[in-house]
Amino acid sequence: MSIRHSLLALLQDQPRYGYQLRVEFENRTGATWPLNIGQVYTTLDRLERDGLVAKKGDDGEGHVVYSITAAGKAEVQDWFAAPVERNNPPRNELAIKLALAVTLPGVDVQAIIQAQRVASIRALQDYTKARRDTAANQRAADTAWLLVLDSLIFQTEAEVRWLDLCEARMVQRSQAG
Repeated sequence: MSIRHSLLALLQDQPRYGYQLRVEFENRTGATWPLNIGQVYTTLDRLERDGLVAKKGDDGEGHVVYSITAAGKAEVQDWFAAPVERNNPPRNELAIKLALAVTLPGVDVQAIIQAQRVASIRALQDYTKARRDTAANQRAADTAWLLVLDSLIFQTEAEVRWLDLCEARMVQRSQAG
């Protein structure tokens, strides 16, 4: 996830200070990916260094307000226009755990798969309930959160299907000898 680009996108709406950016990011994404406030300010410093934002001044309460520059607007437009690259996939702790488990003696891979399946199905139920509750409100502001929830639901469904495949492979392996 690009914090850099996310902050720039939020600054397109209006100038903000760091804490406002953090709150707005979490509001729009349903706090699915919480931001550390230190990370927000470090990123703002880098964006300023790179000429993508400028300090607009003080809000009267001691908060430094940042605004996006023309270069920052161009950067965020390029980000929106470019597809997310899949050539450097994020680390998947579950895939790593299972890949290691199948190579080590004495590890109950079936138990790992079953425990994860239970956790994934529980998460899927929670996401589905949150989606249903959010959709019932039908507020325009909920569209962003619905998109995030849909993504989480699809990813979790895919994980459950992948766990089914892992289990089938383990059965094939045990039958092969």
